[in-house]
Amino acid sequence: MKTTLRTHIAACSTRLRKPGTEIQLFPAGVFRARDGRPAGIDGWRMDADAARKLVALASQRQTPFVIDYEHQTLYAETSGNPAPAAAWFERLEWREGDGLYAVDVEWTARAAAMIEGDEYRFLSPVFKFDKTGVVTELLMVAVTNNPAIDGIADVAAARYLPKPEEEPTVDPELLKLLGLAEDATAEQVRAAVQALKDASEKSETDMAALRSKIDNPDPSKFVAVETMNESINGLKAQYAALSAQITGSEVDQLVKAALEDGRLVQAQESWARELGKNDVAALRSYMETAQPIAALRSQQTNGKTPPEGDNQLTDDELAVCRAMNYTPEEYLKAKGVKVEEKTA
Repeated sequence: MKTTLRTHIAACSTRLRKPGTEIQLFPAGVFRARDGRPAGIDGWRMDADAARKLVALASQRQTPFVIDYEHQTLYAETSGNPAPAAAWFERLEWREGDGLYAVDVEWTARAAAMIEGDEYRFLSPVFKFDKTGVVTELLMVAVTNNPAIDGIADVAAARYLPKPEEEPTVDPELLKLLGLAEDATAEQVRAAVQALKDASEKSETDMAALRSKIDNPDPSKFVAVETMNESINGLKAQYAALSAQITGSEVDQLVKAALEDGRLVQAQESWARELGKNDVAALRSYMETAQPIAALRSQQTNGKTPPEGDNQLTDDELAVCRAMNYTPEEYLKAKGVKVEEKTA
């Protein structure tokens, strides 16, 4: 459970006998103000445990505690008047059964003279306490002739106490954006805002990780452009070679079959192979439409030189020669028949 801290001017009237280096700040046990404060509890309390905590806090301070005149430090910001120090101290000491002391007080010459002259008689510490009255923090001390006077406590509280917590009012539109009802509590609003903050931080973390991957790619998961291009070119070459091999094989089969069944004559072989090399689909189409010539299916001379004379070819063969614009000799050579060259 949260402990509420309050700040007040202590009511203890510590009499200053002389400006010594040791002064009592709080008496041991329970003490109250002359005007009845603190209300609602038995009184303020100083014991060994509370003193031990105050001593520890004092040892952590970077600046010494101030003893001013009539709590002028409390009014300085609003009054605009100077708040000169009467003394300074740093160390605290608990004395069982007696109280909490400042043990290294250094008085100014002016303050020492005023105390010696009995112009100031009392000390009034400013401190914080919890709801049970236990003193939790020493703030400063003042020399005064009227400790715990009316109004001093209010001034101290205004300067050192946080204002009472009020339930925050939130714009209904903001509540709607947060997905909350109009009667959402402050705790629900804080939780929704924290959730948005967490989501934003996660998003930033994810984006940072993505940027890191982009800026620092893992070499084991990526291939250099040059290497990739070399691989692609190699595959292209392999494909071209394989494609040429397949095309060449198909062309061989098409030409061979056409020569055997009479769709091609020997003189057309080179042309057919060149066509197939450049466009096997065109050769295939030609072979599908070409009509076999019966006269070309067999060699009627069985490889022998045909007898001389105009009627060495049949009528059908002569018709083929006329259709293809071949001479009989060219036709016979196309069939593979040996033809003797005539001499003049």
